[in-house]
Amino acid sequence: MSLGARLAYSFGAFGNDSFYGLLSGYLIMFITSHLFNTGNAAEDAKMISIVTLIIMALRIVELLIDPFIGNAIDRTKTRWGHFRPWVVVGGSISAIILLMLFTNLGGLYQKNAVLYMIVFAVLYITMDIFYSFKDVGFWSMLPSLTTNSREREKTATYARVGSTVGGGLVGILVMPAVIFFSAKATSTGDDRGWFIFAAIICGIAFVSAWCVGLFTREVNSDIRKNKQDTKGIVGIFKALSGNDQLMWVALAYLFYGIAINITNSLEVYYFTYIMGMPKAFSIFSTINIFLGILATSLFPVLSKRMSRKALFTTCLVVMLCGMGIFAFAGSNLPLVLLALPQSLVSHNRWSS
Repeated sequence: MSLGARLAYSFGAFGNDSFYGLLSGYLIMFITSHLFNTGNAAEDAKMISIVTLIIMALRIVELLIDPFIGNAIDRTKTRWGHFRPWVVVGGSISAIILLMLFTNLGGLYQKNAVLYMIVFAVLYITMDIFYSFKDVGFWSMLPSLTTNSREREKTATYARVGSTVGGGLVGILVMPAVIFFSAKATSTGDDRGWFIFAAIICGIAFVSAWCVGLFTREVNSDIRKNKQDTKGIVGIFKALSGNDQLMWVALAYLFYGIAINITNSLEVYYFTYIMGMPKAFSIFSTINIFLGILATSLFPVLSKRMSRKALFTTCLVVMLCGMGIFAFAGSNLPLVLLALPQSLVSHNRWSS
């Protein structure tokens, strides 16, 4: 691979995780803190409850859709390859729709609350599906970039550093940037501040998806050719249900993903409302990004010296220790900064 192609893929990882950080951590913050702020506390609380339930239900629906997304990508055959079309199309559409969700949709909530909920649900599931196409296609294309194992390892390292920096940088910049771009200087900013920050992140995600599409190439080889196509809904579920190893891992990761994503979503609320120090969230994110890069660099070395089972167990124990400290940290900033980064860094290694 050329250095340019490797950097393009790394930039794609940067944009992909920046987008996911905005989606998973801060869209809900915008919705609960700014979108429904009519002055009627009871009505606002009701709408927030409905919207968050809609998001939860749609994320569960996504679990059922994901196998079909993977199958559709696998069956895609174009002159541009299996994956790049989905990275470009999925990245472009999801970025545009997420930016729309960081608005009040032209004041639609005030005009017709029911219609707003319907439009929000349609936009959210559309955005989530296209992002899933982009995310699955992006990480699945790594083996197709080169047939050389050392080249793949280099590219994977570049990409993991890019994703760590991208996801972490959103956390570092979110509160200072939102407050800076806001018309009024408040502890959590205003609608304009959130929209401008979202526009920057969505713009990066959009451009990075096109960089992957334009500056990388998929390599065809006999190893990557499918020997058998999985067709239809029944065929997909038969393939999944017949793989007991996959089903157990999927079940474990389901519960694990629920727990870690709840924790991720809690962070900015914790620093803002429990500790009363929203700008200190940038300190946490800065520590996390450096520890993430360090963990990424050490992972190949440790995996050679330890068995995968031992490494997995060690990361799990460290993560649980971090969660335990966090449970009793209260408003003690040093304890919070000790607890959260080590739990999330171990989470990143588990995912790898």
